[in-house]
Amino acid sequence: MSRARADEEEYWHSSKFRAFTFDDEDDELSQLKESKRAVNSLRDIVDDDDDDLERVSWSGEPVGSISWSIKETASSSTSSLEGRDSSLQKGSSSYAAFPKQVSSYSLSSLFKGRNKLPSFQSLSDALSDTGVKNYAPELRRPKAEYKDYSNDWSPKDTVRRMQRGKVCSLERFRSLQDKLVLLDEAVAGHDGNVITAVLIFLKRTLRREILFRELEVRQVALCHLIHFLRETGEQKLLLDLLRFLDRTEEVALSQYREHLNIQDVEKRREFLKVCIGLPFSAEDISHIQDHYTLLERQIIIEANDRHLETAGQSEIFRKYPRKASILNMPLVTTLFYSCFYHYTEAEGTFSSPTNLKKTFKIPDKQYVLTALAARAKLRAWDDVDALFTTKNWLGYTKKKAPIGFHRVVEILQRNNAPVQVLQEYVRLVEDVETRLNLATKYKCHDVVIETYRDLKDRIQLTAYKCKVERGSAEEEKINSILNN
Repeated sequence: MSRARADEEEYWHSSKFRAFTFDDEDDELSQLKESKRAVNSLRDIVDDDDDDLERVSWSGEPVGSISWSIKETASSSTSSLEGRDSSLQKGSSSYAAFPKQVSSYSLSSLFKGRNKLPSFQSLSDALSDTGVKNYAPELRRPKAEYKDYSNDWSPKDTVRRMQRGKVCSLERFRSLQDKLVLLDEAVAGHDGNVITAVLIFLKRTLRREILFRELEVRQVALCHLIHFLRETGEQKLLLDLLRFLDRTEEVALSQYREHLNIQDVEKRREFLKVCIGLPFSAEDISHIQDHYTLLERQIIIEANDRHLETAGQSEIFRKYPRKASILNMPLVTTLFYSCFYHYTEAEGTFSSPTNLKKTFKIPDKQYVLTALAARAKLRAWDDVDALFTTKNWLGYTKKKAPIGFHRVVEILQRNNAPVQVLQEYVRLVEDVETRLNLATKYKCHDVVIETYRDLKDRIQLTAYKCKVERGSAEEEKINSILNN
């Protein structure tokens, strides 16, 4: 009993805590420092990237989690603000607050903490803190992509990859032999885009003399390069290439093409005059001569008609004002213009249609088609009739069309010719089936009735009676033929 009482007295009078002394180093601050040193010593032993281990902060939350990062940042900013305010209030007598180091962490550490803590804030909230920089993890590219930039591809493999649209550097082919092998492989692949790409590379990396010499024995690649130079307008290099190949006619034609870039009419006329002396073939030199003559004729006609239109002296220019200039127009357009505005002029004038036909040796079919379109547009049906009327040596008149009367009917109908004019020319179509089709299509009833009468086709005539109006002259004509 006495022992139990002694134990009870010892329990109540004993204590874990010792009395406070100034020399005691086991105070709370010392324990805090020792704990921090212990945790820091673990960082040297444990790898930071090990996902099996979990670091713990002083608050008990996993280090690297989003909530830990936010609290760490908030506590550092709050402690700095509170320390600043207390130092201002207490002055020199205030206790110095331990500065807490601002934690810097990557976005990958945030994702690690996210999987280990079920309750955390959203990622947008964590990133909204402007005092902290977050870096996205660098994603490694697939190894297959690095093969596109490999320098170990052979010319054949390079061409195949270019055909599939892959990125291939041609700079590794430095020797002349490698470049020529690459060009031969591109030609063998029969891919025009690849051939053109290789030619551009060779044009940039080889001297002209070497490039021209090697292309002379490679006709497919040569044709590709000539076409490419013409399309891109590299006239100087094209002329040098053609001169190297001794193609004088092509050189002349390439120089002749330069007139398309000359806008001034007088300068273009002078340029064409110089082109007449170039080494063209006999057929081409006649075309160049006609081009020069036509432009010279257009300059004269344009100056005269502009004066007449401005002065208002011509009725046709007042009734049908010109919509565009005649300069640099083709020969057919010039002929149509002359047939429209100068159809009745004498042959001796430059603007006369017959003068143009004789000067430039325009075929009869082309002249008749153009004149018919021009006069039908003006609804000058008498001129249209005179265009097809001819006289024989006995004085008899006859209608004749070098283009076929079925085409005449189509042009007249396109220009809204009246039915009486259409019927006159539909009757002149020789083929019976074509004539019936045109007459039925354009409602030339008299021609249909007369054709069935000549064919003595009573059944078709009776059927066609239902297509005309009741009580019309056509119905009476059908009845008269059926009763006879």
